[in-house]
Amino acid sequence: MRILLVEDDRDLGPSVARALRDEKFAVDLVADGIDAAHLGDTELYDAAVLDLGLPGQDGVSVLNAWREAGKTLPVLVLTARDGWSDKVAGFKAGADDYLVKPFRVEELVMRLRALVRRAAGHAQSRITCGPLSFDSQTGQFELDGLPLKLTAFEWRVLSQLMLRRGAVVERLELLERVYEGDADTDSNSLEVIVGRLRKKIGADRIETVRGRGYSLACPG
Repeated sequence: MRILLVEDDRDLGPSVARALRDEKFAVDLVADGIDAAHLGDTELYDAAVLDLGLPGQDGVSVLNAWREAGKTLPVLVLTARDGWSDKVAGFKAGADDYLVKPFRVEELVMRLRALVRRAAGHAQSRITCGPLSFDSQTGQFELDGLPLKLTAFEWRVLSQLMLRRGAVVERLELLERVYEGDADTDSNSLEVIVGRLRKKIGADRIETVRGRGYSLACPG
């Protein structure tokens, strides 16, 4: 899962980015509203964490521009402003959730996971695919009831396939959702990750769709 984090606080931004990466998210951190607007328009993210008080362009204006352009990216507004009018402005602009500073990173993680899950069309937090299960709230995968140990890259790829089980996820889309914006990536690196996953969950679980991408096979 790839997150756009927009926070101009020089201490808070990097701190939250590190915490999200510890939870296996790919994170692009920017501190300016103009940069945020551009990335939201041109890059592929699973969700955005957007501060309201930003230099260059305020968060509400950024969010309004995304929604007017038809962007359905789930957005969690993060702000020190706790007034009702600020919350209303955020929701009117198209925010999906709201978190007031100071906050616990654990709560931010849980809210982000819930936003991504609901955006993918899953009402329940536990998603199953044959013997494979994914608790989208805790981020834990299990195979035959036992915890599955995954690297951050493996987790990102498998979570994308699990959230869209049975559907083909395009190779380019997987690359964009697995790696951060400044990463040097290619299709070969994705093939390596998929190969490792096949060894862990079964070679027949991940199907290659020639010329397109991958699909997670769910029996029954």
